[in-house]
Amino acid sequence: MTERADRVAVARAVDGGAGGSAPMGAVPPLPTHAPAPPARDDGYTPTQHDLPVIRPVPQSGYGPLYVVGDVHGYLDELLEALRAHGLIDGEGHWAAGNARLWFLGDFTDRGPDGIGVIELVMNLSAEAAAAGGFCKALMGNHELLLLGAKRFADTPVNSGAGTASFQAAWLLNGGQRQDMERLGDVHLQWMARLDAVALEEGHLLLHSDTTAYLDYGDSIEGVNDTIHEILSRADADEVWDLFRKFTKRFAFRDEDSGPAAVRELLQQYGGGRVVHGHSPIPYLLGEVADENERTERAAAVRGPHVYADGLAVAMDGGVTMEGKLLIARLPLAG
Repeated sequence: MTERADRVAVARAVDGGAGGSAPMGAVPPLPTHAPAPPARDDGYTPTQHDLPVIRPVPQSGYGPLYVVGDVHGYLDELLEALRAHGLIDGEGHWAAGNARLWFLGDFTDRGPDGIGVIELVMNLSAEAAAAGGFCKALMGNHELLLLGAKRFADTPVNSGAGTASFQAAWLLNGGQRQDMERLGDVHLQWMARLDAVALEEGHLLLHSDTTAYLDYGDSIEGVNDTIHEILSRADADEVWDLFRKFTKRFAFRDEDSGPAAVRELLQQYGGGRVVHGHSPIPYLLGEVADENERTERAAAVRGPHVYADGLAVAMDGGVTMEGKLLIARLPLAG
């Protein structure tokens, strides 16, 4: 476990002792007319300093909603972006109180520290919950790819174009050997339990810009349950088919058919707008002819891309091609 993992928040708080000011959310002192707590059999009588500090969720509910696009192992860039939005402090701890933060998947591959990214998100999830907010994550196709590479390695699967393997596909798609060496059971269990779809304040959150989610259920709960069941069965071909469908993209890009594809998802699962990662914004803006053009377009990305008649928001800023790791507060105009 890394040093970062050692900093998992401990959700216990006690009064700072007599003579000091009470911490925020502490139980107020007992009134002078209140009877003393009953003595225990061993003769010990507790005082108010022994009572737990209760930190309720604020009456106003949760705070602002943020989403994070594809990270792909770029831990330093993620830390910088989270700090810029006031979501973490200088030491990488949750600093956003009751805010809500959703990651849209693809934590590993291509970048230098995918496991570090996973551990940061795991830690922030605990810290945010203790502060009255939350930090949650969706499953991306690269989580499926890494899970498959670890579980099935070189086991042949039917790719639709001959035989293939998760291990070969993982390496071909930017798999980093240092991530595989550090990958532990806690990371695998966390990835396997991620949901694929979520609805948050009218925003239908997905990783991939595809309608393939419809193949797995007619409700958000149904989709998530089906995908969890597939992963629990550990059938290589079945997981490969899931990975292949999650890898599809550009379902919303066409000016004619794109808005209809988004509406199909919204009508089935609810919400007024889809928010997704997966497809880099430079690709959504048009065909990229060569690597130089790809880098130039990625460098020009400054924020999320609203498209498909305003029904879709793309959050992959192309960090893997010298673009931007995007974080946005929802809702967006446009």
